[in-house]
Amino acid sequence: MTTLTFYGGVNEIGGNKILLKDRDTKIFLDFGMSFSLKSQYYSEPFLSPKDEKSLLEFGLLPNLPGIYKFDNSRPEIDGIVLSHSHMDHSAYISFLKRDIPVYCGETTATILKAFNEMRTGFEYNIDDVEFKTFRTGDVVKIGPVEVEPIHVDHSIPGSYGLIAHTSSGAVVYTGDFRLQGTRPEMSEEFVERAREAEPLAAVTEHTNMTNAEISSEPEVLEKISQFVRQTEGLVLADFARADVDRLRSFYTAAKRSGRLLAITLKQAYLMKKLSWDPHLQIPKLKDENVLVFQKAKKKYANWEMEVLESGNVADSSSVADMQSKVVLVASFYDLESLIDIEPTFGSCYILSASEPFNEEMEVDFDRLTNWLEHYGLPQYHAHVSGHIMPLQLRRVLQTMSPRKVFPIHGTHPELFSKFMRKLKGEILVVEAGKEYTL
Repeated sequence: MTTLTFYGGVNEIGGNKILLKDRDTKIFLDFGMSFSLKSQYYSEPFLSPKDEKSLLEFGLLPNLPGIYKFDNSRPEIDGIVLSHSHMDHSAYISFLKRDIPVYCGETTATILKAFNEMRTGFEYNIDDVEFKTFRTGDVVKIGPVEVEPIHVDHSIPGSYGLIAHTSSGAVVYTGDFRLQGTRPEMSEEFVERAREAEPLAAVTEHTNMTNAEISSEPEVLEKISQFVRQTEGLVLADFARADVDRLRSFYTAAKRSGRLLAITLKQAYLMKKLSWDPHLQIPKLKDENVLVFQKAKKKYANWEMEVLESGNVADSSSVADMQSKVVLVASFYDLESLIDIEPTFGSCYILSASEPFNEEMEVDFDRLTNWLEHYGLPQYHAHVSGHIMPLQLRRVLQTMSPRKVFPIHGTHPELFSKFMRKLKGEILVVEAGKEYTL
Protein backbone atom coordinates (compact mmCIF):
# COMPACT_ATOMS: atom_id res chain seq x y z
CA MET A 1 0.00 0.00 0.00
CA THR A 2 1.20 3.50 -0.88
CA THR A 3 0.07 6.65 0.95
CA LEU A 4 0.72 10.38 1.04
CA THR A 5 0.45 12.60 4.12
CA PHE A 6 0.94 16.37 3.92
CA TYR A 7 2.56 18.05 6.93
CA GLY A 8 3.10 21.38 5.20
CA GLY A 9 2.31 23.29 2.03
CA VAL A 10 -1.44 23.03 2.67
CA ASN A 11 -3.30 26.32 2.10
CA GLU A 12 0.02 28.16 2.20
CA ILE A 13 2.82 29.07 -0.17
CA GLY A 14 5.68 26.80 0.87
CA GLY A 15 6.46 24.83 3.98
CA ASN A 16 6.28 21.63 1.91
CA LYS A 17 6.72 18.42 3.92
CA ILE A 18 5.17 15.42 2.14
CA LEU A 19 5.45 11.94 3.66
CA LEU A 20 5.40 9.15 1.08
CA LYS A 21 4.93 5.66 2.51
CA ASP A 22 5.34 2.56 0.37
CA ARG A 23 4.97 -0.64 2.35
CA ASP A 24 7.61 -0.30 5.08
CA THR A 25 9.53 2.55 3.44
CA LYS A 26 9.01 6.16 4.53
CA ILE A 27 10.33 9.09 2.51
CA PHE A 28 9.79 12.82 2.92
CA LEU A 29 9.59 14.88 -0.24
CA ASP A 30 10.97 18.25 0.91
CA PHE A 31 11.18 19.42 4.52
CA GLY A 32 10.70 23.16 4.43
CA MET A 33 9.95 26.03 6.78
CA SER A 34 6.42 27.45 6.83
CA PHE A 35 6.83 31.22 6.72
CA SER A 36 3.09 31.91 7.00
CA LEU A 37 2.57 29.66 10.04
CA LYS A 38 5.72 30.95 11.71
CA SER A 39 4.60 34.57 11.25
CA GLN A 40 1.40 33.80 13.19
CA TYR A 41 3.44 33.31 16.36
CA TYR A 42 6.80 35.02 15.82
CA SER A 43 8.18 38.29 14.50
CA GLU A 44 11.93 38.08 14.14
CA PRO A 45 14.25 39.31 15.45
CA PHE A 46 12.13 40.66 18.32
CA LEU A 47 10.26 37.42 19.02
CA SER A 48 11.94 34.24 17.83
CA PRO A 49 11.57 30.54 18.71
CA LYS A 50 14.13 29.64 21.36
CA ASP A 51 14.34 25.88 20.74
CA GLU A 52 12.78 22.86 19.05
CA LYS A 53 10.03 22.66 21.66
CA SER A 54 8.65 25.99 20.42
CA LEU A 55 8.48 24.70 16.84
CA LEU A 56 6.73 21.50 17.90
CA GLU A 57 4.25 23.42 20.06
CA PHE A 58 2.90 25.42 17.13
CA GLY A 59 3.13 22.71 14.48
CA LEU A 60 6.07 24.25 12.65
CA LEU A 61 7.69 20.83 12.98
CA PRO A 62 5.40 17.78 12.66
CA ASN A 63 5.26 15.90 15.93
CA LEU A 64 6.53 12.56 14.65
CA PRO A 65 8.88 10.07 16.32
CA GLY A 66 12.17 8.89 14.88
CA ILE A 67 12.95 11.97 12.78
CA TYR A 68 14.70 14.61 14.84
CA LYS A 69 18.21 14.75 16.26
CA PHE A 70 16.78 15.79 19.65
CA ASP A 71 14.72 12.57 19.74
CA ASN A 72 16.65 9.58 21.12
CA SER A 73 14.48 6.95 19.41
CA ARG A 74 15.77 5.05 16.37
CA PRO A 75 15.26 6.59 12.90
CA GLU A 76 11.88 5.85 11.36
CA ILE A 77 12.42 7.74 8.10
CA ASP A 78 14.46 6.19 5.31
CA GLY A 79 15.36 9.38 3.49
CA ILE A 80 14.51 12.96 2.52
CA VAL A 81 14.45 14.00 -1.13
CA LEU A 82 14.67 17.75 -1.78
CA SER A 83 13.29 19.35 -4.92
CA HIS A 84 15.42 22.50 -4.48
CA SER A 85 17.13 24.74 -1.93
CA HIS A 86 14.56 27.47 -1.21
CA MET A 87 13.99 27.64 2.54
CA ASP A 88 10.28 26.83 2.29
CA HIS A 89 11.31 23.44 0.86
CA SER A 90 14.58 22.67 2.64
CA ALA A 91 15.27 24.71 5.80
CA TYR A 92 14.16 22.22 8.44
CA ILE A 93 16.47 19.42 7.37
CA SER A 94 18.56 21.10 10.08
CA PHE A 95 16.55 19.22 12.72
CA LEU A 96 16.83 15.76 11.19
CA LYS A 97 18.76 12.88 12.68
CA ARG A 98 22.14 12.92 11.00
CA ASP A 99 21.90 9.25 9.95
CA ILE A 100 18.85 10.04 7.78
CA PRO A 101 20.26 10.69 4.29
CA VAL A 102 19.23 13.84 2.41
CA TYR A 103 19.09 13.40 -1.36
CA CYS A 104 19.30 16.54 -3.51
CA GLY A 105 20.81 18.03 -6.63
CA GLU A 106 24.51 18.86 -6.62
CA THR A 107 23.78 22.58 -6.92
CA THR A 108 21.23 22.42 -4.10
CA ALA A 109 23.84 20.90 -1.78
CA THR A 110 26.32 23.65 -2.74
CA ILE A 111 23.79 26.42 -2.03
CA LEU A 112 22.65 24.93 1.28
CA LYS A 113 26.23 24.51 2.49
CA ALA A 114 27.00 28.11 1.54
CA PHE A 115 23.91 29.39 3.36
CA ASN A 116 24.93 27.31 6.37
CA GLU A 117 28.14 29.31 6.62
CA MET A 118 26.35 32.64 6.21
CA ARG A 119 23.47 32.07 8.63
CA THR A 120 23.36 31.80 12.38
CA GLY A 121 20.75 30.35 14.73
CA PHE A 122 19.63 26.89 15.75
CA GLU A 123 17.05 26.66 12.94
CA TYR A 124 19.65 26.72 10.17
CA ASN A 125 22.53 24.54 11.35
CA ILE A 126 23.08 21.73 8.84
CA ASP A 127 26.54 20.71 10.03
CA ASP A 128 27.08 16.97 9.47
CA VAL A 129 23.94 16.52 7.32
CA GLU A 130 24.58 13.55 5.04
CA PHE A 131 23.97 14.83 1.50
CA LYS A 132 23.70 12.33 -1.33
CA THR A 133 23.64 14.30 -4.57
CA PHE A 134 22.11 13.56 -7.96
CA ARG A 135 21.67 14.99 -11.44
CA THR A 136 19.11 14.35 -14.17
CA GLY A 137 19.48 10.79 -15.39
CA ASP A 138 20.30 9.39 -11.96
CA VAL A 139 17.93 7.14 -10.01
CA VAL A 140 17.69 7.42 -6.22
CA LYS A 141 16.89 4.06 -4.65
CA ILE A 142 15.36 4.14 -1.16
CA GLY A 143 14.12 0.69 -0.21
CA PRO A 144 11.80 -0.51 -2.99
CA VAL A 145 11.11 3.07 -4.14
CA GLU A 146 13.03 4.49 -7.08
CA VAL A 147 12.97 8.29 -7.31
CA GLU A 148 13.75 9.80 -10.70
CA PRO A 149 14.88 13.46 -10.48
CA ILE A 150 14.47 15.58 -13.61
CA HIS A 151 15.63 19.17 -13.84
CA VAL A 152 13.02 21.94 -14.06
CA ASP A 153 13.27 25.68 -14.58
CA HIS A 154 12.73 27.74 -11.42
CA SER A 155 14.07 30.94 -9.85
CA ILE A 156 16.96 29.10 -8.20
CA PRO A 157 19.40 26.73 -9.91
CA GLY A 158 19.46 23.03 -9.16
CA SER A 159 15.65 22.62 -9.07
CA TYR A 160 14.05 19.25 -9.83
CA GLY A 161 10.71 17.63 -10.36
CA LEU A 162 10.53 14.14 -8.87
CA ILE A 163 8.93 10.91 -10.09
CA ALA A 164 8.71 8.27 -7.34
CA HIS A 165 8.17 4.77 -8.69
CA THR A 166 6.35 2.86 -5.94
CA SER A 167 4.77 -0.57 -5.65
CA SER A 168 1.40 1.01 -6.52
CA GLY A 169 2.59 3.14 -9.43
CA ALA A 170 4.33 6.43 -10.16
CA VAL A 171 3.86 9.47 -7.94
CA VAL A 172 4.84 12.79 -9.55
CA TYR A 173 5.92 15.76 -7.46
CA THR A 174 6.41 19.02 -9.35
CA GLY A 175 8.26 20.91 -6.64
CA ASP A 176 8.33 24.53 -7.88
CA PHE A 177 8.60 24.96 -11.64
CA ARG A 178 7.76 27.29 -14.49
CA LEU A 179 7.72 27.59 -18.28
CA GLN A 180 8.47 31.32 -18.59
CA GLY A 181 12.10 31.30 -17.41
CA THR A 182 15.34 30.94 -19.32
CA ARG A 183 15.20 27.13 -19.62
CA PRO A 184 11.57 26.07 -20.29
CA GLU A 185 12.81 23.00 -22.13
CA MET A 186 13.94 21.50 -18.82
CA SER A 187 10.43 21.73 -17.37
CA GLU A 188 8.99 20.32 -20.60
CA GLU A 189 11.35 17.35 -20.32
CA PHE A 190 10.03 16.68 -16.82
CA VAL A 191 6.41 16.89 -18.02
CA GLU A 192 7.06 14.45 -20.85
CA ARG A 193 8.83 11.96 -18.58
CA ALA A 194 5.95 12.22 -16.09
CA ARG A 195 3.47 11.48 -18.89
CA GLU A 196 5.45 8.40 -19.88
CA ALA A 197 5.35 7.16 -16.27
CA GLU A 198 1.50 7.06 -16.38
CA PRO A 199 1.26 8.54 -12.87
CA LEU A 200 -1.04 7.24 -10.21
CA ALA A 201 -0.91 10.67 -8.55
CA ALA A 202 0.51 14.14 -9.09
CA VAL A 203 1.38 16.50 -6.25
CA THR A 204 1.52 19.94 -7.82
CA GLU A 205 2.17 23.52 -6.82
CA HIS A 206 -0.59 26.04 -7.60
CA THR A 207 1.05 29.28 -6.43
CA ASN A 208 -0.16 31.60 -9.19
CA MET A 209 -3.92 31.00 -9.24
CA THR A 210 -4.52 34.71 -8.62
CA ASN A 211 -2.63 37.80 -9.82
CA ALA A 212 -0.84 35.77 -12.47
CA GLU A 213 1.46 38.11 -14.36
CA ILE A 214 2.68 37.15 -17.81
CA SER A 215 6.36 37.95 -18.29
CA SER A 216 9.65 36.25 -19.10
CA GLU A 217 13.30 36.64 -18.14
CA PRO A 218 14.24 38.14 -21.55
CA GLU A 219 11.48 40.73 -21.05
CA VAL A 220 12.81 41.50 -17.56
CA LEU A 221 16.29 42.01 -19.01
CA GLU A 222 14.97 44.51 -21.55
CA LYS A 223 13.02 46.42 -18.89
CA ILE A 224 16.02 46.56 -16.58
CA SER A 225 18.26 47.68 -19.43
CA GLN A 226 15.85 50.50 -20.24
CA PHE A 227 15.67 51.67 -16.62
CA VAL A 228 19.46 51.62 -16.25
CA ARG A 229 20.07 53.37 -19.56
CA GLN A 230 17.71 56.21 -18.72
CA THR A 231 18.96 56.79 -15.16
CA GLU A 232 21.41 59.65 -14.63
CA GLY A 233 22.50 58.85 -11.08
CA LEU A 234 22.81 55.73 -8.97
CA VAL A 235 20.77 52.62 -9.83
CA LEU A 236 19.81 50.66 -6.71
CA ALA A 237 18.39 47.17 -7.16
CA ASP A 238 17.16 44.25 -5.12
CA PHE A 239 16.62 40.64 -6.19
CA ALA A 240 16.90 37.20 -4.60
CA ARG A 241 20.55 36.46 -3.92
CA ALA A 242 20.38 32.90 -5.34
CA ASP A 243 18.47 33.84 -8.51
CA VAL A 244 21.30 33.43 -11.00
CA ASP A 245 19.04 34.23 -13.98
CA ARG A 246 18.33 37.65 -12.48
CA LEU A 247 21.99 38.11 -11.60
CA ARG A 248 22.89 37.55 -15.26
CA SER A 249 20.16 39.98 -16.35
CA PHE A 250 21.44 42.77 -14.10
CA TYR A 251 25.05 42.04 -15.08
CA THR A 252 24.11 42.29 -18.77
CA ALA A 253 22.01 45.46 -18.28
CA ALA A 254 24.81 47.16 -16.34
CA LYS A 255 27.44 46.19 -18.92
CA ARG A 256 25.26 47.44 -21.80
CA SER A 257 25.12 50.87 -20.17
CA GLY A 258 28.80 51.03 -19.29
CA ARG A 259 28.18 50.49 -15.58
CA LEU A 260 29.66 48.11 -13.04
CA LEU A 261 27.48 45.72 -11.05
CA ALA A 262 28.15 45.97 -7.30
CA ILE A 263 26.82 42.92 -5.47
CA THR A 264 26.41 42.09 -1.79
CA LEU A 265 28.85 39.94 0.15
CA LYS A 266 26.30 37.12 0.33
CA GLN A 267 25.69 37.15 -3.42
CA ALA A 268 29.42 37.22 -4.01
CA TYR A 269 29.95 34.21 -1.74
CA LEU A 270 27.27 32.24 -3.58
CA MET A 271 28.81 33.21 -6.93
CA LYS A 272 32.17 31.95 -5.72
CA LYS A 273 30.74 28.63 -4.51
CA LEU A 274 28.68 28.05 -7.69
CA SER A 275 31.47 28.96 -10.09
CA TRP A 276 32.33 25.25 -10.53
CA ASP A 277 29.22 24.70 -12.69
CA PRO A 278 29.75 26.02 -16.25
CA HIS A 279 26.06 25.45 -17.10
CA LEU A 280 25.08 28.35 -14.81
CA GLN A 281 27.16 30.89 -16.77
CA ILE A 282 27.76 33.04 -13.69
CA PRO A 283 30.18 35.99 -13.93
CA LYS A 284 33.43 35.50 -12.04
CA LEU A 285 34.22 37.58 -8.96
CA LYS A 286 37.36 38.84 -10.72
CA ASP A 287 35.28 40.03 -13.70
CA GLU A 288 36.21 43.65 -14.49
CA ASN A 289 32.49 44.54 -14.57
CA VAL A 290 31.76 43.18 -11.07
CA LEU A 291 32.34 44.88 -7.73
CA VAL A 292 31.82 43.45 -4.25
CA PHE A 293 30.14 46.01 -2.03
CA GLN A 294 31.74 46.17 1.40
CA LYS A 295 29.35 47.35 4.10
CA ALA A 296 30.94 49.11 7.03
CA LYS A 297 31.30 46.60 9.89
CA LYS A 298 33.49 46.26 12.95
CA LYS A 299 34.17 42.58 12.32
CA TYR A 300 33.82 40.30 9.32
CA ALA A 301 33.07 36.58 9.37
CA ASN A 302 35.51 34.12 7.78
CA TRP A 303 33.31 33.67 4.72
CA GLU A 304 33.11 37.45 4.29
CA MET A 305 36.88 37.79 4.46
CA GLU A 306 37.18 35.04 1.84
CA VAL A 307 35.00 37.10 -0.51
CA LEU A 308 36.76 40.40 0.20
CA GLU A 309 40.08 38.77 -0.66
CA SER A 310 38.70 37.30 -3.90
CA GLY A 311 36.96 40.18 -5.67
CA ASN A 312 37.15 43.83 -6.65
CA VAL A 313 35.92 45.65 -3.53
CA ALA A 314 34.07 48.95 -3.27
CA ASP A 315 32.85 50.62 -0.08
CA SER A 316 30.22 53.35 0.40
CA SER A 317 32.75 56.11 -0.29
CA SER A 318 33.77 54.52 -3.60
CA VAL A 319 30.16 54.04 -4.70
CA ALA A 320 29.34 57.64 -3.73
CA ASP A 321 32.06 58.87 -6.09
CA MET A 322 30.91 56.78 -9.08
CA GLN A 323 27.10 56.78 -8.81
CA SER A 324 26.46 57.23 -12.55
CA LYS A 325 28.72 54.29 -13.32
CA VAL A 326 27.36 51.61 -11.00
CA VAL A 327 24.30 49.42 -10.34
CA LEU A 328 24.32 48.73 -6.60
CA VAL A 329 22.48 45.64 -5.36
CA ALA A 330 21.09 46.45 -1.93
CA SER A 331 18.51 44.53 0.08
CA PHE A 332 16.20 46.13 2.63
CA TYR A 333 18.85 45.39 5.27
CA ASP A 334 21.53 47.29 3.33
CA LEU A 335 19.66 50.61 3.16
CA GLU A 336 21.65 52.11 6.03
CA SER A 337 24.52 52.43 3.54
CA LEU A 338 22.56 55.13 1.69
CA ILE A 339 23.35 57.57 4.51
CA ASP A 340 27.03 57.47 3.50
CA ILE A 341 26.43 57.15 -0.25
CA GLU A 342 23.93 60.06 -0.45
CA PRO A 343 22.23 59.18 -3.78
CA THR A 344 22.46 62.03 -6.28
CA PHE A 345 19.68 63.66 -8.29
CA GLY A 346 18.30 61.32 -10.95
CA SER A 347 18.89 58.06 -9.06
CA CYS A 348 16.30 55.25 -8.94
CA TYR A 349 15.46 51.90 -7.35
CA ILE A 350 14.52 48.65 -9.14
CA LEU A 351 12.66 45.97 -7.20
CA SER A 352 13.17 42.72 -9.08
CA ALA A 353 11.54 40.28 -6.68
CA SER A 354 8.03 39.26 -5.65
CA GLU A 355 5.84 42.00 -4.26
CA PRO A 356 4.70 41.65 -0.61
CA PHE A 357 2.23 38.82 0.00
CA ASN A 358 1.84 38.88 3.79
CA GLU A 359 1.52 41.44 6.57
CA GLU A 360 5.13 41.20 7.73
CA MET A 361 6.43 41.80 4.20
CA GLU A 362 4.02 44.73 3.87
CA VAL A 363 5.56 46.36 6.95
CA ASP A 364 9.08 46.03 5.49
CA PHE A 365 7.80 47.30 2.14
CA ASP A 366 6.35 50.39 3.83
CA ARG A 367 9.71 51.03 5.50
CA LEU A 368 11.46 50.60 2.15
CA THR A 369 9.10 53.15 0.62
CA ASN A 370 9.94 55.59 3.42
CA TRP A 371 13.67 55.28 2.66
CA LEU A 372 13.11 55.77 -1.06
CA GLU A 373 10.86 58.77 -0.46
CA HIS A 374 13.45 60.33 1.84
CA TYR A 375 16.11 60.18 -0.88
CA GLY A 376 13.75 60.95 -3.78
CA LEU A 377 14.16 57.58 -5.50
CA PRO A 378 11.29 56.38 -7.73
CA GLN A 379 10.67 52.63 -7.60
CA TYR A 380 10.41 50.41 -10.66
CA HIS A 381 9.29 46.78 -10.65
CA ALA A 382 10.61 44.20 -13.10
CA HIS A 383 10.11 40.56 -12.22
CA VAL A 384 9.11 37.18 -13.58
CA SER A 385 7.60 34.60 -11.26
CA GLY A 386 9.40 31.40 -10.41
CA HIS A 387 6.08 29.55 -10.60
CA ILE A 388 3.99 28.20 -13.45
CA MET A 389 0.92 30.10 -14.68
CA PRO A 390 -2.64 28.66 -14.48
CA LEU A 391 -3.21 27.97 -18.18
CA GLN A 392 0.21 26.38 -18.50
CA LEU A 393 -0.40 24.27 -15.40
CA ARG A 394 -3.69 22.99 -16.78
CA ARG A 395 -1.99 21.96 -20.01
CA VAL A 396 0.79 20.25 -18.02
CA LEU A 397 -1.67 18.24 -15.91
CA GLN A 398 -3.66 17.29 -19.00
CA THR A 399 -0.43 15.98 -20.51
CA MET A 400 0.61 14.06 -17.39
CA SER A 401 -2.92 12.65 -16.96
CA PRO A 402 -2.58 11.48 -13.32
CA ARG A 403 -5.41 9.54 -11.71
CA LYS A 404 -5.31 11.77 -8.62
CA VAL A 405 -4.19 15.39 -8.27
CA PHE A 406 -3.11 16.96 -4.97
CA PRO A 407 -2.73 20.77 -5.18
CA ILE A 408 -0.34 22.22 -2.58
CA HIS A 409 1.99 25.25 -2.27
CA GLY A 410 -0.84 27.71 -2.83
CA THR A 411 -3.72 29.38 -1.03
CA HIS A 412 -6.57 28.79 -3.48
CA PRO A 413 -7.17 25.01 -3.75
CA GLU A 414 -10.93 25.46 -4.31
CA LEU A 415 -10.27 27.85 -7.20
CA PHE A 416 -7.74 25.34 -8.56
CA SER A 417 -10.28 22.53 -8.31
CA LYS A 418 -12.92 24.45 -10.26
CA PHE A 419 -10.46 25.66 -12.89
CA MET A 420 -9.09 22.13 -13.37
CA ARG A 421 -12.45 20.33 -13.08
CA LYS A 422 -12.33 18.86 -16.59
CA LEU A 423 -9.12 16.96 -15.93
CA LYS A 424 -9.51 13.21 -16.25
CA GLY A 425 -8.15 12.56 -12.77
CA GLU A 426 -9.75 13.17 -9.38
CA ILE A 427 -8.79 16.46 -7.71
CA LEU A 428 -8.44 16.28 -3.94
CA VAL A 429 -8.43 19.38 -1.72
CA VAL A 430 -5.68 18.46 0.70
CA GLU A 431 -6.12 18.38 4.48
CA ALA A 432 -3.02 18.74 6.63
CA GLY A 433 -2.07 15.57 8.49
CA LYS A 434 -4.56 13.35 6.67
CA GLU A 435 -3.21 10.14 5.13
CA TYR A 436 -4.32 9.53 1.55
CA THR A 437 -4.22 6.03 0.12
CA LEU A 438 -3.22 5.85 -3.55
